[in-house]
Parts: sequence; structure tokens; C-alpha cells
Amino acid sequence: MGAVDNKGAAALAIRGLTGGYSVRKPVLHQVSFEVFPGQLIGLIGLNGAGKSTAIKHILGLMIPHEGEVRVNGVLLEEDRELYRSSCAYVPEQPNLFPHLTVGEHLQWTAMAYGMERSEAETKIRELAEKFRMTEAMGSLPDTLSKGMKQKVMLMNALLASPSLLIIDEPFLGLDPLATRGLIEALAAAQAAGCAILLSSHILPALERRADGLIVLHRGKVIAHGTPSDVKRQAGCTDAESTLDDAFELLVTAAEGGAFRA
Repeated sequence: MGAVDNKGAAALAIRGLTGGYSVRKPVLHQVSFEVFPGQLIGLIGLNGAGKSTAIKHILGLMIPHEGEVRVNGVLLEEDRELYRSSCAYVPEQPNLFPHLTVGEHLQWTAMAYGMERSEAETKIRELAEKFRMTEAMGSLPDTLSKGMKQKVMLMNALLASPSLLIIDEPFLGLDPLATRGLIEALAAAQAAGCAILLSSHILPALERRADGLIVLHRGKVIAHGTPSDVKRQAGCTDAESTLDDAFELLVTAAEGGAFRA
């Protein structure tokens, strides 16, 4: 990728990944990219481009037809415990246990990841303050708005301090202050060495925050690199051109069969 000059092993390395639900009709075609510790890489594309399928392969929910996915240098079949414990995933639609309070969700996550009690309590308190959820710690999911449920999912993922954090559309449903809290929390996670793969349609946020981008279209990588690299690959030479402009040009070119990779 070359988005950030990192040394050491990639937290996520995808090489020649071809996959999907059917061997006869794969969704992904020879997809390759890496995410290094401390990087935030944006995964962008139209609906149906293959983003969700790529994430399912990373999570080990689908088996590649060809190629490989490594997390911290390990294939899922080599060490399932290490592979799975290195990842945390926040889906677009919040999925919480109906009979656990917000605080109990976080306590359960801390126990599942073997965190020391004092460390967990401190971090839970900090996350609750950052996401303005302190007063909701005793609340059950049914009493929360969608945005608040999304905050709970994000808090649980960040609490675990994973090597690789995968987030699907994190900005949907968040109010402006929660969005700022999320950005600050992600920056702190990056500073601690967490690798972040973030799928989103909110391109201005990625243009400002992402170290690199992967542009998928019909299961193929049609552009990659820093936001500036992607705009250059799209032919955007105007200083006022945005990532939205570049994305439209890339997809239009890809539909015509003449994309730049």
C-alpha cells in the first residue's frame, strides 16, 4: 500500500483473495492489501462492491477460494485462538444481549479477553466518559437509541484493545459529539498500535482521517494508496477535487472497463 512507512509485520495481510458464496461465481477477485499497526485504512465502494464479503473472509466466516488472509502473520487454520483474539469487529447494525446492561456488556468483554479488573474498570470509565454514556451504564439495550447502541458496540471493541479493529459504517446514527468521541478514540487506538480497517460511505471523513484507502468495485481493487494517491489515480489534478469526485471518476471508468489499479 505504502500509505504509511511502517516497519514490521502487517496486522492484516490479504494476498490474492478470490472468494464469495459460490466457487463458480466469486464476489472477490484477486484482492490484495495490507494494514499495518497504527494505520487506519478505509475500505470504500458502492453497495455490492464486495466490502462485506471481504470483511467476512477476514473474520473467518468464509473460506477463500484462492489466496490467503493473515492476521498478525497467522492463518485462521494455523492458530484459531490467536487469530480470533487478535480481531474485534463492529457491525453496521448493533447486536446486543437484551438482558445485559451497558456496563455488564463491557464487563463481559473484559472477562472474555482476560483483562485485569482494575485495568478494565479504569478503561470502561474512560470510554463511558468519552462517548457520553456514563448515565446509561445501568440501562438495558431496549431503552437505548440506535446511536447509543452503536456506541456500546464501539466501546466494547475499543475496550478489548485488539491488534486489528474492523468497523463497518461507524458514523451512521452517531450525534456530532459522539462522532468526535469516536474519532478521538480511534486516534488513541492507532497511537497504541492498533490497526484499523474502516468501511464507510462517508468519504469526507476518510479523506481527512485515513492513512490509506482501498477502493473496491465489483470485487476488484480499482485504486489504492493515500487519499492523495487515489485522487491522482482517478485523474483528479484540480486542487479543489475531493475524494467524492475521485470515487465517482474511478467507478465511471471501471464501469467502462478502463480502470487504473
